[in-house]
Amino acid sequence: METRQDAVTGTIGCAAALLGAIAGIAAWFPYGRRGLFGAFEGETDPAVLWLGLPVLALGGATAALAVLALVRGRWRPALGLLATLGGIAAFGYAFDVLAAPQALQDCGSPC
Repeated sequence: METRQDAVTGTIGCAAALLGAIAGIAAWFPYGRRGLFGAFEGETDPAVLWLGLPVLALGGATAALAVLALVRGRWRPALGLLATLGGIAAFGYAFDVLAAPQALQDCGSPC
């Protein structure tokens, strides 16, 4: 049977995950805005929405839960969450989820 302390801990964990996801979305927003609303000649990159947003939201939530686990002194779950965060970061790096639209990247000297 759950105690009141378990319920409070679960609520704090959910709040930490939500705040971490919001922080991830806030970090994604400047890149997503450029990718969705276009750069040069209105070029858009929908990958920022279906790749970038989930990666940063999941990464933010995972980071917040890892910090919460470390604060509570639970080392095994914290190490698992940090390993998961490393996997999310590797996925994001591999697919370059914070990339600007191609027109911004290839713009040469005339720009």
